[in-house]
Amino acid sequence: MPAGILSVFEPPILLTFAIPKLNTMSQVWKEYQEQNKERFLNEMMDLLRIPSISAKSEHKADMTKCADAVKQSLLEAGCDKAEVMATDGHPVVYGEKIIDSSKPTVLVYGHYDVQPPEPLELWTNPPFEPTIIDGKVFARGSADDKGQFYMHVKALETMHRTNTLHTNIKFLIEGEEEVGSPNLGKFVASHKELLKADVILISDSSLLSMENPSLDTGVRGLSYIQVEVTASGRDLHSGTYGGAVANPITILAKMIASCHDEHNHVTIPGFYDDVVVASEEERALINKAPFDEKEYKDEIGIKELWGEKGYSTYERTGIRPTLELNGIWGGYTGEGAKTVLPAKAFAKISARLVPNQTSDKMTEVLLNYFKSIAPSCVEVKAELHHGGEPYMTPIDSKGYKAASKALETTFGKIPIPVRGGGSIPICSILEKELGIKIVFMGFGLDNDNLHSPNEKYNIENYYKGIETIPYFHQFFAAP
Repeated sequence: MPAGILSVFEPPILLTFAIPKLNTMSQVWKEYQEQNKERFLNEMMDLLRIPSISAKSEHKADMTKCADAVKQSLLEAGCDKAEVMATDGHPVVYGEKIIDSSKPTVLVYGHYDVQPPEPLELWTNPPFEPTIIDGKVFARGSADDKGQFYMHVKALETMHRTNTLHTNIKFLIEGEEEVGSPNLGKFVASHKELLKADVILISDSSLLSMENPSLDTGVRGLSYIQVEVTASGRDLHSGTYGGAVANPITILAKMIASCHDEHNHVTIPGFYDDVVVASEEERALINKAPFDEKEYKDEIGIKELWGEKGYSTYERTGIRPTLELNGIWGGYTGEGAKTVLPAKAFAKISARLVPNQTSDKMTEVLLNYFKSIAPSCVEVKAELHHGGEPYMTPIDSKGYKAASKALETTFGKIPIPVRGGGSIPICSILEKELGIKIVFMGFGLDNDNLHSPNEKYNIENYYKGIETIPYFHQFFAAP
């Protein structure tokens, strides 16, 4: 094992089991997991210590280190083989445990790369020094997605060590999800036989709550662009030139403000053209989920809810497309004052897409809009960062039913089907290339601070995932 990787890994506490009957599996799994739970947590935290930030070139060595650590963890868990495989960007990690070619195969997808942790000053503890507070692990990547994909690694170990594995399992853990998975599509297309499976299982989403479990029936797509507005060849003295020369920050702010009306409805022509409007039955099902508005507002520190008029919070974050400003800058932002008219202003803007919108068409709509509304006193450059397609999974599929039954078994409640608000860019490509459906079975929570300072993952949720995943394999393998 390379130095510094999974350094606290200890040999599992091995239990000797004959192949148990189905009605005794629960006790067998529970016993094994209880005796190894501290190690399960320590291993996950070791993975969190590696700053695998795919967006920053200075972390290339950390990406390789993390990929090697994932490979090692798969081998330790019981994979027959695991390897780090090159792409045109950061590598993917592939692993497999094949018990019988006649049995169904589950392909587990996850990602070991994480978002940049900035702004660092808002973290209570360093982002890559995982800290346990009130039963939660605070660290970048804890819920997105290291803690969640690692549940599957420990679930495999549980089934392997207790001789209760009923499916073949393959792992595809990539290193570029947080930058749009630009190279994974090509990798999947050239490794179809290697990745051949009957269903894809992903834990990169959230539950409504531990009291009200849910399963995502889909995720939204994404179109992410950057806009650059240039007004002059250099920064200008705001006293000498102010009032006579356009300020690119002002111009950009006006352009952005024009994107929504007073009802928070997007005004960009063509934005809603391809949206599949949810049925009244689906809307009723979504709104059946319990929602505590005060708790929601208090948790994220807001005074009032805000969004498109005519839709509930769950509808706004699931079945409706959105347009958001993700960052804006220009001019002098350092300490003290500097009175200038900046030469340039910049903004990063993203649209979340729903069926049947496509990222290519939406990107064209956005780029054309910002170029078309620019006044003649400035030049506008608008370009794509990355995109991905929305994805829906049928709730009558065998995979979804197996996941629903698994959660019902461990939570004691039938999970509520909901649409996820986030995006997993590779989903539509995985289905297209491999010809199989995806099941989302996440165990995070919406308040886990994904992409924000103080990201966390509840230890209870981590253990609940490890407890639940073996049931999915059992039910999916059943006739």
